[in-house]
This record gives sequence, C-alpha cells and structure tokens, in this order.
Amino acid sequence: MKKTDILDAQPQKEDQVLDLTLRPQRLSEYIGQRQIKQNLEIFIQAAKKRQEALEHVLLSGPPGIGKTTLANIIANEIGGNLKVVSGPAIERPGDLASLLTSLNPGDVLFIDEIHRLNTQTEELLYPVMEDAVLDIMLGKGPGAKNLRMELPPLTIIGATTKIGALSGPLRDRFGVAYRLDFYTDGEIDQILKRSAKILGIKLDSQGRREIAKRSRKTPRIANRLLKRVRDYAEVKENGKITLDVANRALKLLNVDDKGLDTTDHQLLEVLIEKFNGGPVGLKTLAAAIAEDEETIESVCEPYLIRLGFLNRTAKGREATDKAKEHLQMQKSKIKMQK
Repeated sequence: MKKTDILDAQPQKEDQVLDLTLRPQRLSEYIGQRQIKQNLEIFIQAAKKRQEALEHVLLSGPPGIGKTTLANIIANEIGGNLKVVSGPAIERPGDLASLLTSLNPGDVLFIDEIHRLNTQTEELLYPVMEDAVLDIMLGKGPGAKNLRMELPPLTIIGATTKIGALSGPLRDRFGVAYRLDFYTDGEIDQILKRSAKILGIKLDSQGRREIAKRSRKTPRIANRLLKRVRDYAEVKENGKITLDVANRALKLLNVDDKGLDTTDHQLLEVLIEKFNGGPVGLKTLAAAIAEDEETIESVCEPYLIRLGFLNRTAKGREATDKAKEHLQMQKSKIKMQK
C-alpha cells in the first residue's frame, strides 16, 4: 500500500502543466501567507529603490504550500530571470559554478530541497552569498591555486521542507527567512475560485467549499482535487460541480470529510487498535502499515498533527482522542451506508 497520489503534496508529473497554468505571477495575485507577502512587498520595493539585488531568501514549510510559486513571483517582481535547480541535482561544485556564471545581473537562482546539497557544494555558496564572488580551486595538492571570480548582483532563493536539516552556516547567510504555513479553508476556497475561473470549470460555492475543506489546507492538493472532481462531473454528471457532485466524487476518491485517505486511516487505526494509542516509533509504525518512513514523516504527519489527531513525542507517535472520535465517526458512516 502506498500513499494515495492525489493527497501527496509532493509535485507529480501531471501537476507540471496545471502549475504553470494556475501559478500567480505577481504578489497581488498571490492568495494566503498575508504577513510574508506584506514583508516581501516592502523588501522588494526597497531593493528596487536602491537599485540593489534583493537579499537572499530562505523559504521553508510543507510541500505543496507555495514555495516555488513565491520564488517565481519574486523573480517577476524584481525583473530578473529565474533559474530553477534541485539540491540533489547539483552533484559537484563545478555544476553550481556553471549555473552561477551563467546568471545575469538581477537574476534569481532558486535551489529547491537546498538541505540536500552536499558539503563541498554548500561551502562554495558561502562567498557567493556573502560577497558575490566565486572561489574555484584549480589543481590539487601544494600546487593548487584559488581563482576568484566576481559575480553580477544576484539573489539566491532556497526552499526546504526540513529546516532542521539545513546547516547553521548556510542558514545564517540568508538575509530573509520565512516559514510558509498551511492555508485556511477560506484561503483555499479563494484559490479554487480563481483556478476554476482560469480552467473554465462550472463550480458553485457549496461544491467549492467542500473541495476546500478536504484539500489538507494545501494549494497543490486543492487544485489536483479540483481537476479530479471536474473529470467526474464531466463523465458522470452534467459537468457542473455542486455539493452533491463534489461529495460523490470525493467519496469515490476515498477522501473523507477531513481530507484523510486510506493510508491516514490505516496509520491511525494501527496506532489506536494495535498499539493502544501509542507511543510508537516511526520505524515500527512504517513497518506496521507497509509505508516508507519518509512518506509518513513528510506527507501524513504534518497534516495529522495540524488537525490535532497525532502527537509526536520523544518516545514516538501518539494518537489523540480527537483521532479516535474521527475514526469512530467514519466507521459509523460506513455502517449506515451499507
């Protein structure tokens, strides 16, 4: 059993075209993260007024929450080109050097999963971020020489889902650091309204709110659910998404009224019924539900903790009374439907 793809906030191939279509291009179009947006507006305007590069920005938070979107918006607002790269893809310092030397003044280098940079590559970033210079070692041993290259003014934006995995020296070199949080149902509702308009989807307010409350407070999941519910409405209904249509579609997708899927239910059931509510270690829990630890830790847990269904303690994971009540309610609904 694997986590249902539709509720996995990590980007998937099918999201690429959808993300490009729906992604806001300016801060004025960006919904949610109000305080971060207000601060960014000030910092960007100040940098433009001084005709300086924007300070390096670190964005952290759960997957699917808008870090890449914000990086695109920042590049658009300051008028620079955006170059995107993933931390694991930069295998050697030379790869990073090649990227940096290809940038023009005012450009933005976005490094996703920056916590996964290897040590040598990370250390190459230090003088780049501090003094806009690139130090390259030529040769090895006693005869090695250091070549220092000046770089044009640029901004590095790093994104991470694991801020604790980032080294202190690298974290300290970012002038601006923000943690993006889960969205409210109202904000997700606004995002769905905008997405439906762009995609030409017939979606009434009740259907929209139902999708919003099951979207795990995550924009990427909300847009993905909207797409799947639209497919259902076009094939099984008259094409319009109402409350009833949304309910039937989401039931077919095994997404309950809190946005939990089969994996979430099984995780909670194992915790409650097999381990008496916990605490249970991550490895034991992963083995018990045949799911990998990374998925539990990065996909399931953040949302379950946010709902108040799960506690993460030094001794392990614990299910709360709220989780027990929710599972009982879901089982009662299933019995009534039979």
